[in-house]
Amino acid sequence: MDTRVQPKPHKVAPASLPQGDSCLLVIFGATGDLTHRKLVPALYDLACVGCTSRNFDVLGIGRTKLTDDAFRERLREGAANSKDAHNFTAEGWNDFAKRLRFLVGDASQPEFYPHLKAKMEEMQKNGASQNVLFYISTSASLAPPIVEGLGAAGLARNGQGWTRIILEKPFGRDLQSAHELNEIVSRVFDEPSVYRIDHYLGKETVQNIMMFRFGNSMFEPVWNRNYIEYIEITAAETLGVENRAAFYEETGALRDMVANHLLQLLTLTAMEPPVAFDADAVRGHKVEVLRAIALMSKDEVSRHTVRGQYGPGQIDGKAVPGYRQEKGVDPSSRTETYVAVEFHINNWRWAGVPFYVRAGKRLANQLTEIAVHFKRTPQALFSRSPKDVHHNVITMRIQPNEGIAVSFGAKQPGPQMRAIRVNMDFSYRDAFGGETPTAYETLLLDAMRGDATLFTRRDEVEAEWRIITPIEEAWAELPPPQFPNYAAGSEGPEAADGLIQYDRHRWRRLAQNGSDEDQ
Repeated sequence: MDTRVQPKPHKVAPASLPQGDSCLLVIFGATGDLTHRKLVPALYDLACVGCTSRNFDVLGIGRTKLTDDAFRERLREGAANSKDAHNFTAEGWNDFAKRLRFLVGDASQPEFYPHLKAKMEEMQKNGASQNVLFYISTSASLAPPIVEGLGAAGLARNGQGWTRIILEKPFGRDLQSAHELNEIVSRVFDEPSVYRIDHYLGKETVQNIMMFRFGNSMFEPVWNRNYIEYIEITAAETLGVENRAAFYEETGALRDMVANHLLQLLTLTAMEPPVAFDADAVRGHKVEVLRAIALMSKDEVSRHTVRGQYGPGQIDGKAVPGYRQEKGVDPSSRTETYVAVEFHINNWRWAGVPFYVRAGKRLANQLTEIAVHFKRTPQALFSRSPKDVHHNVITMRIQPNEGIAVSFGAKQPGPQMRAIRVNMDFSYRDAFGGETPTAYETLLLDAMRGDATLFTRRDEVEAEWRIITPIEEAWAELPPPQFPNYAAGSEGPEAADGLIQYDRHRWRRLAQNGSDEDQ
């Protein structure tokens, strides 16, 4: 019989906010940075607003020798200092910490899993839920032995409740390795039980792309090649590699950002309307977009992609080193910290519309956005020439300053009929106030509820790598650029302007928070 005291919510959840199923959450890599900064603050907030069940427990797995109390204290520091833990109080943490346990072990070794099984059974005898959610928050190389270890110990099947597994990206490093990982996972878990997490999909503003398109009759009728000239998707960071040099040296910007986050934004922008907002319908239409993207030959890669690496420069008025001077980076590294790609979707809706995607570190501003540029009017009624007619632009800001802006022409005050560009700007913070749920709060709650809509499916992952792998292979054969080729704090490499700079297409300026007034 469970005699534990149920932690009290410290903030009343809205009536519409769902509650997750009871479950035992087992986190592999529980002493790592992601658990410390993101997962536990998100779980704490969910508990504070009453979204976790009475039977909700966390078992952390790691190689560091920690007692339960030491594990709790380490996580307390992360939650207290996290900007994601919106409701942190000492009383709230003390209630939540009762749910945390720790098990020392090497998850890469098969002999660990009988100990894990015994620990889980002990916790379940003392009231923990029979539903089990495994979370692999480790390096990608550990995912296969963990999955195989769970299977060999009989922990992937559960006769008394459900069993699910969350896999963190990267899901492989190319098409072959992604396929091999998926094969290992499929031998142990059924696909409906597998939740491949891309935290971008948990962001409120990313989910709002579908609401904006399919919930408003004024936008979807013009969301096609007849009215749209080109689309930009940008993910710019001012940060460098920080303490992730070893990971980044093996990964690079294309694999780290484009192969998942930005292709996901592209699919949501370009997909057809689903018949229902459920996992199969939404993910099926996203896969259709990915399959319609034209694969590039080596010659096309040389013409339609740009890679860059930052050199020394200034960020916020402070001098910062170049990538090759960062701790842990090869002084002659050829790893890209910037990438720009021109994609084309070969289907009826988007034929002839270029999708320009770029991502980079140590750029002039932190900005993630989707900018949809509409075609100019056919006549320059209110301008001197057609070249003076501005695009109408819809901009969906993912972060920061989350919101949506619509740019259009209006009459300039005065005796002449002259058009100027004006903006209507919707801000999430101004409209709704307060804090929106973090991406990990949304996704963890969905996994507890069994809703996979915002997670990526096996065929979706492989379809992404089908696009990215030919680019990586071509880059391996083509001569690399002369790195570094952009200064920290700049707009990126000059070659990126040449990628987009025809027929008056331009990147939106990062230094002016995405302004395109110079077009």
